[in-house]
Amino acid sequence: MTAAAAIACRDAAPLAILRERGQREVFCGLTGIVWLHRRIQDAFFLVVGSRTCAHLLQSAAGVMIFAEPRFATAVMEQRDLAGLADTHDELERIVARLIERRPDIRLLFLVGSCPSEVIKLDLASAAARLSVRYAPQVRILAYSGSGIETTFTEGEDACLAALAAELPASEGASTRSLMVVGALADVVEDQLRRIFAELGIGPVHFLPPRRCADLPPVGSGTRLLLAQPFLNETTRVLEGRGARRLSAPYPLGADGTAAWLAAAARDFAVPAARFEAVIRPARERARRALLPHRDRLQGRRVFLFPDSQLEPPLARFLAGELGMRIVEIGTPYLNTRLLDAELPLLPAETLVSEGQDVDRQLDRCRAAAPDLVVCGLGLANPLEAEGFTTKWSIELVFTPIQGFEQAGDLAELFSRPLLRRARLEV
Repeated sequence: MTAAAAIACRDAAPLAILRERGQREVFCGLTGIVWLHRRIQDAFFLVVGSRTCAHLLQSAAGVMIFAEPRFATAVMEQRDLAGLADTHDELERIVARLIERRPDIRLLFLVGSCPSEVIKLDLASAAARLSVRYAPQVRILAYSGSGIETTFTEGEDACLAALAAELPASEGASTRSLMVVGALADVVEDQLRRIFAELGIGPVHFLPPRRCADLPPVGSGTRLLLAQPFLNETTRVLEGRGARRLSAPYPLGADGTAAWLAAAARDFAVPAARFEAVIRPARERARRALLPHRDRLQGRRVFLFPDSQLEPPLARFLAGELGMRIVEIGTPYLNTRLLDAELPLLPAETLVSEGQDVDRQLDRCRAAAPDLVVCGLGLANPLEAEGFTTKWSIELVFTPIQGFEQAGDLAELFSRPLLRRARLEV
């Protein structure tokens, strides 16, 4: 397949990897509910946590209470935390009221938080017990969205891992199918389905599905194509059920998307000529969409703080397709297995830092004086006050950025802050 060769691998020199452990500046896994509740349209997420958890979700999701959102918080009071109340009984009463009031719920997630983990509330057992009570109308699962030693995208990983364990088995052990794993916007899923259909690849399933009744089957004939690089536990569960992961760069940018599709095409034995004929129009549109942003970004220096675990594929896109110079790639966790096709594509001189000691990292950033800093909300405003141009990294998770048609939008997310800064300068 020739498309993979469109991305040039660096030489064999190993990347410089700096591992740090200290104060971190990241969100917790509850944040994933913001995009997961939009993706799974008949699911409800019930956080078992504190008022702080409720405020985080309410402000992050931007949904008014009277809009009947598909998430809520069962607030733990002091008497719960002190062990003076039977939290399981209280949780069962809340779930009963919720299901009575919202008969449209088909999948209910009990989401653990830091407070529920501290008092060791066993939500997995509660979910199993309640699932028996409300089956078959409502399926109830549990996962942790705690921010203790995790970062915010691991909430999606934990949610999908819980779903992966519930997937039906494929009818035939060798039934061949492709499963795209990772939450994508509906419009991106529709675009990718059309391309896979034109390539003759199928059946194609997406995890998570739009509705819980459409859980995809899994078995030894299932090939996994990850759309997100932070799905370590989900991949482990699916591989434990016989599926096999296809190694590929992630579908960011024109060349990244082509290489991602090429991995599936190789495994499904799509002829090279057919592959090129199918993807060429969309890839050319994507490359044209990148041109004005490349003119603005080429040669500019960018520093990525650790936040979403998307940083290595984003850096590959910024360097390879937009000509930016990467100062440092920070990532909360460096999963070399799930990034095996990405890391060889990074510039050889790039410093990759895993974990975080935020004060030391800020010192390196100030000393390097990059043109653009990609970081979390907590760092962005102080750095802007110091004169740096910043990009909120969480916006890269909320926004549809995968696929050919979104390549220009992805590039604009990085060029827009520099344009804004230029307009503000007198």
